[in-house]
Amino acid sequence: MDDSNPSDDVVLYDVADGVATLTLNRPDRLNAWTPEMETRYFDLLDRADDDPEVRVIVVTGAGRGFCAGMDAAVLSERSRSTEPRAARVRPLGYPLQVRKLLVAAINGGCAGIGFQQALCCDVRFAASDAKIASAFTRRGIPPEFAASWLLARIVGAGHCADLMLSGRAITGAEAAAVGLVTRAVPREKLLATVYEYAGDVAANCSPRAIEYAKTDLRADWSRTYADAEQHADRIYDRPGHREDFAEGVGSYVERRPPHFENVAPRPRP
Repeated sequence: MDDSNPSDDVVLYDVADGVATLTLNRPDRLNAWTPEMETRYFDLLDRADDDPEVRVIVVTGAGRGFCAGMDAAVLSERSRSTEPRAARVRPLGYPLQVRKLLVAAINGGCAGIGFQQALCCDVRFAASDAKIASAFTRRGIPPEFAASWLLARIVGAGHCADLMLSGRAITGAEAAAVGLVTRAVPREKLLATVYEYAGDVAANCSPRAIEYAKTDLRADWSRTYADAEQHADRIYDRPGHREDFAEGVGSYVERRPPHFENVAPRPRP
């Protein structure tokens, strides 16, 4: 990918120790979402997903916010339009297709599309004082982009109804209490906590097993228990599973770090 385009700086990209960090980078606007940011972010997700040296992806925001939602100028323009919304090249649920562990580090304000994008991550950590809100009903719109579908599966129907219908803001600490985020920590400790978690996964977990597990976690939402059990039995025939299983057990018995193979880039159109 050519990184010389001036619009590239709306999302920054860095890789270290098997962890790619994508930083939404419009700090003067609390990283409000724009079409340019959307394109850049999704392109970088593809880049990290295809990089065999990347095993975990972290997304966070520059400055005081994670993502305050759609940029006000874009919102204003769309609110006056009478035309149907144009179809996206990639849906806003695109991050759900990423094969690698995707971790949100919610460092500050997170609302609207920013909230929905955090829900698309596999795991979320937050600063204890971060303000998190769906905010949709407070902008005169019902929950968009399947956000209510995602949220209900993370926090349950009761908490989902509260947060979606009221649109109220909660802190990172309250988000942890209802299960919206895995852990809330002081802001100054957030990235260190996330990187400790991500580094452990990158060093010790099979990339192929994570890919399979992510697919199964979502598919199991609509399976019966018996179907899920039968599907799990079939995993033994998937490519690379037996090799990873042998390496995982061997490294444990021999008390050494595992050496799992990276996943190959995915064919793209």
